Amino acid sequence: METMKAKTLRPLTWCLTALIAVWPLAAQAPAPQSTSAEVDALKAQLAEQQKQIDMLKLTLEDQKKLLERISSAAPVAPAGASASTPDKQDFTLPSKTLGQVASATPIIPPSAAAPAAVPPPASSSATQPAVSAPDESPLQLHIGTASITPVGFMDFTSVWRSKDNGSGIGTNFAGIPYGNTYQTNLSEFRESMQNSRFGFRVDANVLGSQVIGYMEADFLGNNPGNVAVTSNSNTVRSRLYWVDIRKGGWEVLGGQTWSLITPNRTGISPLPGNVFYSQDMDVNYQAGITWGRIPELRLVYHGPGDKTALAFAVSSPEQYAGGSAGAPTVTFPSALSSVYGNELNTGGNTLGVPNFAPDFIAKFAWDPSSRFHAEVAGLLRTVRLWNPNTNATYTAEGVGGSVNANFEIAKGFRLLTNNFWSDGGGRYIFGMVPDLIVRSNGSPSFIHTGSTVDGFEWTKGNSLFYGYYGGTYIGRNVAIDTNGKPVGYGYFGSPSSQNRAIQEATIGWIQTFWRNPRYGQLSLITQYSYLTRNPWYIPNNGSPEDAHLNMIFLDLRYTLPGSAPTLGRP
Repeated sequence: METMKAKTLRPLTWCLTALIAVWPLAAQAPAPQSTSAEVDALKAQLAEQQKQIDMLKLTLEDQKKLLERISSAAPVAPAGASASTPDKQDFTLPSKTLGQVASATPIIPPSAAAPAAVPPPASSSATQPAVSAPDESPLQLHIGTASITPVGFMDFTSVWRSKDNGSGIGTNFAGIPYGNTYQTNLSEFRESMQNSRFGFRVDANVLGSQVIGYMEADFLGNNPGNVAVTSNSNTVRSRLYWVDIRKGGWEVLGGQTWSLITPNRTGISPLPGNVFYSQDMDVNYQAGITWGRIPELRLVYHGPGDKTALAFAVSSPEQYAGGSAGAPTVTFPSALSSVYGNELNTGGNTLGVPNFAPDFIAKFAWDPSSRFHAEVAGLLRTVRLWNPNTNATYTAEGVGGSVNANFEIAKGFRLLTNNFWSDGGGRYIFGMVPDLIVRSNGSPSFIHTGSTVDGFEWTKGNSLFYGYYGGTYIGRNVAIDTNGKPVGYGYFGSPSSQNRAIQEATIGWIQTFWRNPRYGQLSLITQYSYLTRNPWYIPNNGSPEDAHLNMIFLDLRYTLPGSAPTLGRP
């Protein structure tokens, strides 16, 4: 069947052919003849040719007008399409989720299964991964076969505390004020944009492998002492920077990432939306969470349908004796205090600690459906110390393990539990606990530590409600120095900074005013937390038995729009 264009151009072709045939005759000048009869015949012939030329001109003009009407008409709708009013999407944009883009607020796994990826074209290789159509986003860039998606959000955070914690918008859980000091008698209020984040995610298919590159930063770096006086020029710091390659069931990751010991919400994934670090506005999250953002090399095997996953990681180590983020330090034997303060990180060693071997972490995850996730993980650490007084070297291994789960018991309502126990794993509980103490001969002895975070997350329309209980218990570990005095952690007469238990209860509400895959999301986050800490030793001088703190957070957040393509990933 001829197309409309072919039908339209056929008369024009006929006319042009006739014009070419008669034009030489019209242009040829006849030779002068002597007889009047011949002259009259030529005049009649020329007049007839002129009429034909005039008719061709009229036909060409009609064909030109017809072509102009066709080119200016609206495109013909495909078969089955509606011919109703024009699309009004620019004026009535639908409400859609933003997808699991990097580090917006941690995302609860959806109840329904994710949409299937769009199958590859018939001409493509059978091994080529399917690519799902990305949501339209004005911020997504395409360079070659790679998609680059900016990620992050703009935060304006306010926090009020009943006592002066002196730590900005992040709470030093292990060091809340204790005793009769100005900090315990004065409250604290602060506003900040430091939690705002920026970064990018790169997705590409390379030689049949699915590649994700990820970078994320915020403004919570080390600031000068006068930063809050006038300029408030907060320092940028790195959070995450890694590349992940997956082909079939195998996956390799290298870079600074959420440690494998950090609980996952689903599967074993490095993407922040798939990692559990609470919904809290506190930039140090919830007391009791096991986590770290640490340089790591990770190997993962995904079972059929991604219902199971097994991972092994080699993580950057750090021999730790306390002193970070308000945590107490252990008491060293008097003859080793100056030396072991360099061999172990006491909160100010930067990169000077002589670590012996990396930390090894293994994890197994099970996701039989989107409603349930469970995982178990194990940790192995090695510490080596050298005693200059005896020239003796000591090596010891610390171990730890975690059992974590979350499950949806009703639509939008999810319960969760995360539990960790270790000998020497205090570094991974936000550094609230030292890893070890030192005996008088210079040998290490690990501190027993356990933590938990349990609670719920409930999504209802544009609202998210959450509540958590977090707790950390630190075991006593005491040695006797050569002078007969106790040293270590939690001994009789130890500083009140050496905690026995740290507990926090939190409730929060996130209200989303509007969300759109093209324009982003605007949310208001409110949070209340009650925090306590109990020391091992309380002097008999009327000192309180614990320290406690009330906190209220209020945050206005605009999240960048868009969603990265899945490139065949689950």
